[in-house]
Amino acid sequence: MKYKGERKMISNKMKTLVANSSVIRAMFEEGKRLAKIHGEENVFDFSLGNPNVEPPEHIKASILKILNEESPNLVHGYMNNSGYEDVRSKIAEFINKKHGLDLSYESIVMTCGAAGGLNILLKVLLNPGEEVIVFAPFFGEYNNYVNNFDGKLVTVPPDIDTFEPNIEELKKKITSKTKAVIINSPNNPTGVVYSEKAIKELAKTLSEKEEELGISIYLISDEPYREIVYDGVEVPYILKYYKNAFIGYSYSKSLSLPGERIGYIVANPKMDDFEDIMAALNVANRILGFVNAPSLFQRVIADCLDAEVDVNIYKRNRDLLYNHLIEIGFKCIKPEGAFYLFPRTPIEDDKKFCEDAKQFNLLLVPGSTFGCPGHIRLSYCISYEKIKNSLPAFSKLAKLYNMK
Repeated sequence: MKYKGERKMISNKMKTLVANSSVIRAMFEEGKRLAKIHGEENVFDFSLGNPNVEPPEHIKASILKILNEESPNLVHGYMNNSGYEDVRSKIAEFINKKHGLDLSYESIVMTCGAAGGLNILLKVLLNPGEEVIVFAPFFGEYNNYVNNFDGKLVTVPPDIDTFEPNIEELKKKITSKTKAVIINSPNNPTGVVYSEKAIKELAKTLSEKEEELGISIYLISDEPYREIVYDGVEVPYILKYYKNAFIGYSYSKSLSLPGERIGYIVANPKMDDFEDIMAALNVANRILGFVNAPSLFQRVIADCLDAEVDVNIYKRNRDLLYNHLIEIGFKCIKPEGAFYLFPRTPIEDDKKFCEDAKQFNLLLVPGSTFGCPGHIRLSYCISYEKIKNSLPAFSKLAKLYNMK
């Protein structure tokens, strides 16, 4: 069939998104291509944050127990759009015990992972043109999530010596249009855990700006890596520091369940408009097409709240890769959490550096993808042997640039 003029089959917004589709995913596909040529064992793909540590054994046992003992109509049926009340109550009790709070199930909304949670939050909070502030470097999908609801993403430049929140620069970015600030700690891509001092300064700044501008500014902490921390480091629980705070939590990394899309939002019950916001989150879950978080895995999670993956596997990987990179001349902050390294590149053009790395079958992600050029991200959630075998390739790359 012929049409007069140009017929566009997809929306203009989606055309742009497809054209700028994830560099990380593209790198993953490049890895598969190189593996066909050189063999999988000779390609060192550090591009994708896909957990390689197996889920705890209790997860499998819980799945079988629930399927065998609970009513199929309960396990596979609809429930309140915010999730099962008994599951939300157990999560609230778990948080209360761990962090000394007094939450009820009414502060919890079960979500399709942290990504689904962030999208329903932004749907509830944003009017077109309102602003969401992020600290560079940041997870690139935040831009897409804000764009979904016609908001504007505002970036605070980084302090590359610490990668803690740059509070002085934040103060310059907050306006009457500011609706929310997103933080991510432990951080993707740096592995930095924001200190209690930094969180207190952030909370103080936001409270002062709320008072000055006569607005509510919501702090959203994206925390899929909360449980993946090393060397006794603790992650501050932001509901204890700021009234208008949410946490978006996911079990994708903490229990190695990324494909199950299970997580939750927890809101501070003291926040402005709490009841209206929680009612709106319930509706947003439905109208954005999530309807509810996966039923079976809500029940599994409620039975596995104390379960943990073996974080020492990631720590061993971190130590091997970090120590070698420092030895051959890279500059990098030692990660305190998550499973990423974020070294500086010896040239300003991080994309060229990543292209050069491919000649040694190294797949790295440019820092510009995270709003922080001049760096690369390495995901060390791969096998220890693969990292060990990659070290000569990193040495060759460093030699190419006369780094040491």
